[in-house]
Amino acid sequence: MHAVDLEKKQGFRRTLDNIIRFTSSVGEGTLFTGSFSGGENIVVRGQVQGKSDVDGVVVIANSGKWLGELSADVVVVAGSVEGDIFAREKIEVQAGANITGNLTSPVIAIESGAVHVGRIDMRNIQQIKHYEEKREHPRDEASR
Repeated sequence: MHAVDLEKKQGFRRTLDNIIRFTSSVGEGTLFTGSFSGGENIVVRGQVQGKSDVDGVVVIANSGKWLGELSADVVVVAGSVEGDIFAREKIEVQAGANITGNLTSPVIAIESGAVHVGRIDMRNIQQIKHYEEKREHPRDEASR
């Protein structure tokens, strides 16, 4: 059985695997100044300046930049953030991301190649459901 088939059967998924759609988007070359709030999934490919609290997932794409405080259920960063990030469930920092600010969440995953300058706070440790990554990384498969 292929690793992908095994993943589907066993239900191993990353945060973005579960997103059906984004309800809001800030496109490349766009500057949004203000705040987002409410229950929605947001992808940022441009620049956002402000303080926001989102009941949903916020993705800062490779081309995205966030300036200010960001609170959400889940935050995924591939671009850059200058400000503190608070996530009620999880923060994922992908390779190539650049964050200057504090990270606060019960679960924080930082991929090799990401840059973070700031403090990490995972005090809500009792809320964590521990898991072990069982999927093979694409780089591991390529080396075979």
